[in-house]
Amino acid sequence: MRIGIDLDGVITNIAQFVADYGTKFCYDNKIKYNLKTDEYDEQKALGISVEWTEKFWNRYLPYYGTKYAPREFAKEVIDILKKDNEIYIITARNEDGLPEELYGFMHEMVKGWFKEKEINYDKLIFTQGSKLPYCLENNIDIMIEDSPRNINEISTKIPVLCFDNPYNKEIKGNNITRVYSWYDVLDKIKNNACL
Repeated sequence: MRIGIDLDGVITNIAQFVADYGTKFCYDNKIKYNLKTDEYDEQKALGISVEWTEKFWNRYLPYYGTKYAPREFAKEVIDILKKDNEIYIITARNEDGLPEELYGFMHEMVKGWFKEKEINYDKLIFTQGSKLPYCLENNIDIMIEDSPRNINEISTKIPVLCFDNPYNKEIKGNNITRVYSWYDVLDKIKNNACL
């Protein structure tokens, strides 16, 4: 089976990162914020301007992209799944908006993070826009995703394990199975609870 796995919000806990480092950033810069953990977009989650959001990522992206830890048991479970399945990392972490001189930076940072964390995969796919076409092109059998938009789009064609996050609590529907941890992912896949 080919398993598609999202990076931010699934392998990492980006909601917690934004809450922790976003509030620190706002405190350090004396910025008023209004934390809303049920918002997917970090600007809306912090309630700050586009400019401050860019400054936040300029400050913390190098740490998040190279050192921030994966979720508990993510590597362990991916290793177990990889024994009998193909693992496709399908991430929207692309280079949109980066200056031309930084092209290649994001891709190399992501590859370096996976290498450092010793998380093995068969293919790494960087997407733009909807992930559904990438899933279909690569014959993905099941996708593990957290983005409400991607869950809704992908589930029209492929089963989705919705990795529980505050911003996707309302997502329900056909082909969508909610999971709460990496061992819950493993259990649902091993017992065909999502196919």
